[in-house]
Amino acid sequence: MIRRLSWLRAPGTDPYCNLALEEALLGSLREGEVVLYLWQNRHTVVIGRNQNCWKECRVALLEEEGGRLARRLSGGGAVYHDLGNLNFTFLAPRRDYSVERQTEVILRAVRRCGVQAEKSGRNDLTCQGRKFSGNAYYETASACYHHGTLLVDTDPEKIGRYLSVSREKLRAKSVDSVRSRVSNLRDWSPSLTVGTMEEALLEAFGQEYGLAPAQWEEGRIRPGELEALRDKYAGDGWKYSPRLPFSYQLEKKFEWGEVQLHLKVQGGKLVRCLLFSDGLDPFWLETCARGLEGCEFRPRALEQALAGLPADTPARLNMGRDLGQWLRQAL
Repeated sequence: MIRRLSWLRAPGTDPYCNLALEEALLGSLREGEVVLYLWQNRHTVVIGRNQNCWKECRVALLEEEGGRLARRLSGGGAVYHDLGNLNFTFLAPRRDYSVERQTEVILRAVRRCGVQAEKSGRNDLTCQGRKFSGNAYYETASACYHHGTLLVDTDPEKIGRYLSVSREKLRAKSVDSVRSRVSNLRDWSPSLTVGTMEEALLEAFGQEYGLAPAQWEEGRIRPGELEALRDKYAGDGWKYSPRLPFSYQLEKKFEWGEVQLHLKVQGGKLVRCLLFSDGLDPFWLETCARGLEGCEFRPRALEQALAGLPADTPARLNMGRDLGQWLRQAL
Protein backbone atom coordinates (compact mmCIF):
# COMPACT_ATOMS: atom_id res chain seq x y z
CA MET A 1 0.00 0.00 0.00
CA ILE A 2 1.36 3.41 -1.00
CA ARG A 3 1.65 5.67 2.03
CA ARG A 4 4.26 8.21 0.95
CA LEU A 5 5.27 10.15 -2.14
CA SER A 6 8.77 11.62 -2.30
CA TRP A 7 10.42 13.74 -4.97
CA LEU A 8 13.85 15.19 -5.65
CA ARG A 9 15.72 17.10 -8.33
CA ALA A 10 19.27 16.13 -9.29
CA PRO A 11 21.67 18.90 -8.22
CA GLY A 12 23.81 18.80 -11.40
CA THR A 13 23.91 17.82 -15.06
CA ASP A 14 26.72 15.23 -15.06
CA PRO A 15 25.18 12.05 -16.58
CA TYR A 16 27.33 9.69 -14.52
CA CYS A 17 26.36 11.38 -11.24
CA ASN A 18 22.70 11.39 -12.24
CA LEU A 19 22.66 7.70 -13.18
CA ALA A 20 24.53 6.90 -9.98
CA LEU A 21 21.92 8.73 -7.91
CA GLU A 22 19.12 6.92 -9.75
CA GLU A 23 20.59 3.51 -8.89
CA ALA A 24 21.27 4.53 -5.28
CA LEU A 25 17.68 5.70 -4.87
CA LEU A 26 16.42 2.28 -5.94
CA GLY A 27 18.28 0.71 -3.03
CA SER A 28 17.09 3.28 -0.48
CA LEU A 29 13.32 2.97 -0.98
CA ARG A 30 11.09 2.57 2.04
CA GLU A 31 8.06 0.30 2.20
CA GLY A 32 4.99 2.00 0.73
CA GLU A 33 7.02 4.80 -0.89
CA VAL A 34 6.97 5.98 -4.52
CA VAL A 35 9.73 8.39 -5.55
CA LEU A 36 9.73 10.81 -8.49
CA TYR A 37 13.27 11.80 -9.47
CA LEU A 38 13.78 14.65 -11.98
CA TRP A 39 17.14 15.15 -13.69
CA GLN A 40 18.90 16.67 -16.70
CA ASN A 41 22.09 15.77 -18.55
CA ARG A 42 24.16 18.25 -20.51
CA HIS A 43 25.19 17.26 -24.08
CA THR A 44 24.97 13.47 -23.62
CA VAL A 45 23.94 10.39 -25.57
CA VAL A 46 22.49 7.71 -23.29
CA ILE A 47 22.23 4.19 -24.68
CA GLY A 48 20.35 1.14 -23.44
CA ARG A 49 22.02 -1.59 -21.40
CA ASN A 50 22.38 -4.04 -24.30
CA GLN A 51 23.16 -1.65 -27.13
CA ASN A 52 26.27 -1.49 -29.30
CA CYS A 53 27.42 2.11 -28.79
CA TRP A 54 29.47 2.11 -32.01
CA LYS A 55 26.36 1.32 -34.04
CA GLU A 56 23.84 3.51 -32.21
CA CYS A 57 25.94 6.65 -31.76
CA ARG A 58 28.65 8.58 -33.58
CA VAL A 59 30.83 8.24 -30.51
CA ALA A 60 33.98 9.90 -31.85
CA LEU A 61 32.08 12.94 -33.13
CA LEU A 62 30.14 13.29 -29.87
CA GLU A 63 33.28 13.20 -27.73
CA GLU A 64 35.28 15.44 -30.07
CA GLU A 65 32.54 18.06 -29.65
CA GLY A 66 32.56 17.90 -25.85
CA GLY A 67 29.73 15.44 -25.38
CA ARG A 68 29.55 12.34 -23.22
CA LEU A 69 28.43 8.79 -23.83
CA ALA A 70 26.54 7.06 -21.00
CA ARG A 71 24.99 3.62 -20.66
CA ARG A 72 21.99 3.11 -18.40
CA LEU A 73 20.80 0.00 -16.55
CA SER A 74 17.54 -0.34 -18.47
CA GLY A 75 16.92 -1.64 -21.98
CA GLY A 76 15.54 0.36 -24.89
CA GLY A 77 17.15 2.65 -27.42
CA ALA A 78 19.60 5.52 -27.60
CA VAL A 79 18.54 9.09 -26.76
CA TYR A 80 20.18 12.50 -26.89
CA HIS A 81 19.99 14.71 -23.77
CA ASP A 82 20.59 18.42 -23.48
CA LEU A 83 19.19 21.04 -21.12
CA GLY A 84 16.03 21.32 -23.21
CA ASN A 85 15.21 17.75 -22.16
CA LEU A 86 13.79 16.77 -18.76
CA ASN A 87 14.25 13.21 -17.49
CA PHE A 88 11.93 11.55 -15.00
CA THR A 89 12.27 8.35 -12.97
CA PHE A 90 9.55 6.68 -10.89
CA LEU A 91 10.97 4.30 -8.28
CA ALA A 92 8.87 1.97 -6.12
CA PRO A 93 8.91 -1.35 -4.25
CA ARG A 94 7.66 -4.13 -6.52
CA ARG A 95 4.24 -4.36 -4.86
CA ASP A 96 3.56 -0.64 -5.44
CA TYR A 97 5.08 -0.36 -8.91
CA SER A 98 2.58 0.40 -11.70
CA VAL A 99 3.72 1.46 -15.16
CA GLU A 100 0.12 2.33 -15.99
CA ARG A 101 -0.24 4.79 -13.09
CA GLN A 102 3.21 6.24 -13.64
CA THR A 103 2.48 6.79 -17.33
CA GLU A 104 -0.78 8.45 -16.37
CA VAL A 105 1.18 10.95 -14.26
CA ILE A 106 3.18 11.95 -17.35
CA LEU A 107 0.11 12.16 -19.59
CA ARG A 108 -1.78 14.25 -17.00
CA ALA A 109 1.13 16.66 -16.69
CA VAL A 110 1.67 17.06 -20.42
CA ARG A 111 -2.03 17.54 -21.12
CA ARG A 112 -2.17 20.13 -18.36
CA CYS A 113 0.48 22.03 -20.35
CA GLY A 114 -1.79 22.06 -23.41
CA VAL A 115 -0.44 19.04 -25.33
CA GLN A 116 -2.85 16.24 -26.28
CA ALA A 117 -0.55 13.33 -25.58
CA GLU A 118 -1.08 9.59 -25.88
CA LYS A 119 0.84 6.35 -25.36
CA SER A 120 2.09 4.73 -28.55
CA GLY A 121 3.84 1.45 -29.37
CA ARG A 122 6.14 -0.33 -26.92
CA ASN A 123 7.33 2.61 -24.88
CA ASP A 124 6.72 5.98 -26.56
CA LEU A 125 4.51 8.97 -25.75
CA THR A 126 3.38 10.96 -28.77
CA CYS A 127 1.27 13.87 -29.97
CA GLN A 128 -0.17 13.80 -33.49
CA GLY A 129 2.08 10.85 -34.27
CA ARG A 130 5.30 12.61 -33.23
CA LYS A 131 7.34 11.22 -30.34
CA PHE A 132 8.29 13.49 -27.42
CA SER A 133 9.06 10.84 -24.80
CA GLY A 134 10.71 7.41 -24.77
CA ASN A 135 10.38 5.19 -21.70
CA ALA A 136 12.37 2.25 -20.32
CA TYR A 137 12.22 -0.02 -17.28
CA TYR A 138 14.47 -1.79 -14.77
CA GLU A 139 13.79 -4.14 -11.86
CA THR A 140 15.52 -5.93 -9.03
CA ALA A 141 14.15 -8.62 -6.73
CA SER A 142 12.58 -6.00 -4.45
CA ALA A 143 12.18 -2.74 -6.39
CA CYS A 144 11.65 -1.32 -9.87
CA TYR A 145 12.00 1.89 -11.79
CA HIS A 146 10.42 3.42 -14.87
CA HIS A 147 12.26 6.32 -16.48
CA GLY A 148 12.07 8.39 -19.62
CA THR A 149 12.68 11.61 -21.46
CA LEU A 150 10.49 14.65 -22.03
CA LEU A 151 11.63 16.72 -25.01
CA VAL A 152 10.67 20.25 -24.03
CA ASP A 153 13.07 22.28 -26.16
CA THR A 154 15.87 19.94 -27.22
CA ASP A 155 18.09 20.89 -30.17
CA PRO A 156 16.80 18.72 -33.07
CA GLU A 157 20.03 19.20 -35.04
CA LYS A 158 21.99 17.46 -32.29
CA ILE A 159 19.60 14.48 -32.24
CA GLY A 160 20.25 13.80 -35.90
CA ARG A 161 23.94 14.63 -35.62
CA TYR A 162 24.86 12.11 -32.92
CA LEU A 163 22.32 9.26 -33.18
CA SER A 164 22.64 6.55 -35.85
CA VAL A 165 19.13 5.10 -36.00
CA SER A 166 18.85 2.05 -38.29
CA ARG A 167 16.94 2.26 -41.56
CA GLU A 168 14.86 -0.74 -40.43
CA LYS A 169 13.56 1.17 -37.44
CA LEU A 170 12.85 4.29 -39.47
CA ARG A 171 10.98 2.27 -42.10
CA ALA A 172 8.87 0.72 -39.35
CA LYS A 173 7.92 4.24 -38.26
CA SER A 174 7.34 5.35 -41.89
CA VAL A 175 9.76 8.27 -41.58
CA ASP A 176 12.98 9.26 -43.31
CA SER A 177 15.13 10.34 -40.36
CA VAL A 178 15.31 10.31 -36.58
CA ARG A 179 14.67 14.07 -36.55
CA SER A 180 11.41 13.67 -38.42
CA ARG A 181 9.91 11.21 -35.92
CA VAL A 182 10.45 13.35 -32.78
CA SER A 183 9.15 16.74 -31.70
CA ASN A 184 9.53 19.09 -28.78
CA LEU A 185 6.58 19.81 -26.51
CA ARG A 186 7.12 23.48 -27.30
CA ASP A 187 6.04 22.77 -30.88
CA TRP A 188 2.51 22.46 -29.48
CA SER A 189 2.88 24.70 -26.41
CA PRO A 190 5.28 27.54 -27.34
CA SER A 191 5.45 29.11 -23.87
CA LEU A 192 6.32 25.85 -22.09
CA THR A 193 9.57 25.73 -20.07
CA VAL A 194 11.37 22.95 -18.26
CA GLY A 195 10.45 24.60 -14.97
CA THR A 196 6.75 24.66 -15.87
CA MET A 197 6.95 21.01 -16.88
CA GLU A 198 8.49 20.10 -13.51
CA GLU A 199 5.68 21.86 -11.65
CA ALA A 200 3.05 20.08 -13.75
CA LEU A 201 4.67 16.70 -13.05
CA LEU A 202 4.70 17.23 -9.31
CA GLU A 203 1.06 18.30 -9.32
CA ALA A 204 0.02 15.33 -11.45
CA PHE A 205 2.06 12.99 -9.22
CA GLY A 206 0.05 14.05 -6.18
CA GLN A 207 -3.27 13.92 -8.04
CA GLU A 208 -2.74 10.41 -9.39
CA TYR A 209 -1.88 8.93 -5.97
CA GLY A 210 -4.03 11.19 -3.79
CA LEU A 211 -1.11 12.21 -1.57
CA ALA A 212 1.03 15.34 -1.19
CA PRO A 213 4.59 14.72 -2.44
CA ALA A 214 7.27 15.50 0.14
CA GLN A 215 10.84 16.42 -0.68
CA TRP A 216 13.14 13.43 -0.43
CA GLU A 217 15.15 13.36 2.78
CA GLU A 218 18.91 13.52 2.40
CA GLY A 219 21.14 11.15 4.33
CA ARG A 220 19.42 7.94 3.21
CA ILE A 221 22.23 6.84 0.88
CA ARG A 222 25.25 5.07 2.36
CA PRO A 223 28.48 7.14 2.52
CA GLY A 224 30.66 6.51 -0.52
CA GLU A 225 27.94 4.76 -2.51
CA LEU A 226 27.37 7.60 -4.98
CA GLU A 227 31.08 7.98 -5.67
CA ALA A 228 31.49 4.25 -6.34
CA LEU A 229 28.47 4.17 -8.64
CA ARG A 230 29.65 7.22 -10.54
CA ASP A 231 32.99 5.53 -11.13
CA LYS A 232 31.13 2.55 -12.60
CA TYR A 233 29.01 4.62 -14.99
CA ALA A 234 31.97 6.75 -16.09
CA GLY A 235 34.27 3.76 -16.63
CA ASP A 236 35.19 2.63 -20.13
CA GLY A 237 34.32 -0.97 -19.32
CA TRP A 238 30.68 -0.04 -18.73
CA LYS A 239 30.25 2.69 -21.35
CA TYR A 240 31.75 1.13 -24.46
CA SER A 241 30.74 -2.07 -26.21
CA PRO A 242 33.43 -4.74 -26.58
CA ARG A 243 34.84 -5.15 -30.08
CA LEU A 244 35.26 -8.88 -30.60
CA PRO A 245 36.92 -10.47 -33.65
CA PHE A 246 33.87 -12.36 -34.88
CA SER A 247 33.15 -15.15 -37.34
CA TYR A 248 29.55 -14.13 -38.09
CA GLN A 249 27.54 -10.94 -37.75
CA LEU A 250 23.75 -11.09 -38.01
CA GLU A 251 21.07 -8.42 -37.66
CA LYS A 252 17.26 -8.52 -37.59
CA LYS A 253 14.31 -6.43 -36.40
CA PHE A 254 11.57 -8.18 -34.42
CA GLU A 255 8.33 -6.72 -33.08
CA TRP A 256 9.93 -6.50 -29.63
CA GLY A 257 13.17 -4.85 -30.77
CA GLU A 258 16.21 -4.93 -33.01
CA VAL A 259 18.96 -7.50 -32.46
CA GLN A 260 22.57 -7.66 -33.63
CA LEU A 261 24.54 -10.85 -32.98
CA HIS A 262 28.34 -11.12 -33.14
CA LEU A 263 29.37 -14.77 -33.03
CA LYS A 264 32.87 -16.19 -32.58
CA VAL A 265 33.24 -19.81 -33.65
CA GLN A 266 36.18 -22.13 -32.91
CA GLY A 267 36.44 -25.86 -33.43
CA GLY A 268 32.82 -26.16 -34.48
CA LYS A 269 31.53 -24.49 -31.30
CA LEU A 270 30.14 -21.06 -30.56
CA VAL A 271 32.68 -19.82 -28.02
CA ARG A 272 31.52 -16.20 -27.66
CA CYS A 273 28.22 -14.46 -28.36
CA LEU A 274 27.68 -10.71 -28.15
CA LEU A 275 24.01 -9.74 -28.36
CA PHE A 276 23.14 -6.09 -28.84
CA SER A 277 19.51 -4.93 -28.70
CA ASP A 278 17.12 -2.13 -27.87
CA GLY A 279 14.68 -4.68 -26.43
CA LEU A 280 13.11 -3.74 -23.11
CA ASP A 281 14.01 -6.97 -21.24
CA PRO A 282 17.80 -6.64 -20.88
CA PHE A 283 18.32 -9.49 -18.39
CA TRP A 284 16.55 -12.05 -20.57
CA LEU A 285 18.52 -10.99 -23.63
CA GLU A 286 21.75 -11.46 -21.67
CA THR A 287 20.49 -14.90 -20.61
CA CYS A 288 19.90 -15.82 -24.25
CA ALA A 289 23.42 -14.78 -25.24
CA ARG A 290 24.99 -16.80 -22.41
CA GLY A 291 22.79 -19.78 -23.29
CA LEU A 292 24.26 -19.96 -26.79
CA GLU A 293 27.90 -19.97 -25.72
CA GLY A 294 29.45 -23.42 -25.74
CA CYS A 295 26.88 -24.89 -28.14
CA GLU A 296 27.76 -26.79 -31.26
CA PHE A 297 27.63 -24.35 -34.15
CA ARG A 298 24.69 -25.96 -35.92
CA PRO A 299 21.41 -24.07 -36.51
CA ARG A 300 19.28 -26.76 -34.88
CA ALA A 301 21.56 -26.99 -31.83
CA LEU A 302 21.42 -23.22 -31.32
CA GLU A 303 17.63 -23.23 -31.66
CA GLN A 304 17.34 -26.07 -29.14
CA ALA A 305 19.61 -24.25 -26.68
CA LEU A 306 17.33 -21.21 -26.75
CA ALA A 307 14.20 -23.36 -26.46
CA GLY A 308 15.68 -25.01 -23.36
CA LEU A 309 16.14 -21.77 -21.43
CA PRO A 310 13.74 -21.41 -18.44
CA ALA A 311 11.47 -18.66 -19.82
CA ASP A 312 9.15 -17.58 -17.00
CA THR A 313 6.76 -15.38 -19.04
CA PRO A 314 5.03 -15.74 -22.43
CA ALA A 315 6.95 -12.69 -23.70
CA ARG A 316 10.31 -14.30 -22.87
CA LEU A 317 9.22 -17.59 -24.40
CA ASN A 318 8.30 -15.74 -27.58
CA MET A 319 11.62 -13.88 -27.71
CA GLY A 320 13.59 -17.11 -27.34
CA ARG A 321 11.49 -18.77 -30.03
CA ASP A 322 11.96 -15.82 -32.39
CA LEU A 323 15.74 -15.87 -31.93
CA GLY A 324 15.95 -19.63 -32.41
CA GLN A 325 13.89 -19.65 -35.59
CA TRP A 326 15.91 -16.76 -36.97
CA LEU A 327 19.23 -18.53 -36.35
CA ARG A 328 17.93 -21.74 -37.90
CA GLN A 329 16.97 -19.86 -41.05
CA ALA A 330 19.94 -17.47 -41.22
CA LEU A 331 22.86 -19.87 -40.70
